[in-house]
Amino acid sequence: MFNHLKTLQGYKLEAIDGSIGKVDEFYFDEQFWTIRYLVVNTGNWLSDRQLLISPHAIGEISPSDHQISVKLTKKQIVDSPYLPSGQMVSKEFERQYYEYFGWPVYWNGPFMWGADPYLNKAHPVWDPDRSPDEWEPRLCSTHDISRYTVHSIEEEIGSIRDFLISDTTWTIRYLVVDSQRRLHGNYVLISPQWIASSERLQSKYIVDISSEQIASSPEYFDDLQLTRSDEGALYEHYNRRGYWLSEDMGLELHDHSSWRLHGDYDQGLRM
Repeated sequence: MFNHLKTLQGYKLEAIDGSIGKVDEFYFDEQFWTIRYLVVNTGNWLSDRQLLISPHAIGEISPSDHQISVKLTKKQIVDSPYLPSGQMVSKEFERQYYEYFGWPVYWNGPFMWGADPYLNKAHPVWDPDRSPDEWEPRLCSTHDISRYTVHSIEEEIGSIRDFLISDTTWTIRYLVVDSQRRLHGNYVLISPQWIASSERLQSKYIVDISSEQIASSPEYFDDLQLTRSDEGALYEHYNRRGYWLSEDMGLELHDHSSWRLHGDYDQGLRM
């Protein structure tokens, strides 16, 4: 199943012993397009710091209550490493953060969650003396890229309206692009794997797909419960291999050399 990020924004975050605030936005890495942190609006509580919650700590998501459970106590959160408001998210901070909670880091290994393609909470913690496959993550804000436009190889297609994320891996599987003004259609789904390049200063992504292909692709509606059959039809339309086939075979989830984004990205993020 998939979650809409815009729907999750504003959800209450409930720790084991009380509320810690609401979801403000999300940080993801540009290599795997996987959510690494939920950014919390804490109101007057811990207002002097950036409060980041890893998907490792997320429990049940309740759409009826507009609530997400966090499997941490308030004391665990207060005592955890933190960044003062306005400070960039650094690699050193992330190392301390993951070591404090005893979670495996996501950048040590070839898969979306390091040594495992899934969010495996039982996986051994990261060994700082053994990191042959370590890569350098660069975090992006969903708030920032929600202002981006998507371009085919010929022209602008439309603006990013929302993001669909996997409820098992927290990976952004699709950008929901509003193509109505350009292509006289509704919304279309674009996989981040199909992004050929990015131009940060112009706030746009360029996909290696023609406007004609996009215009004739299956339409997407906000209330559509996307099924694997729907995904299969979408990937077949674009003559692409479904990401789930690689997962089922236990292969590396992305061919990094073929679609890694290019552009002048900041090394960190500011609130």
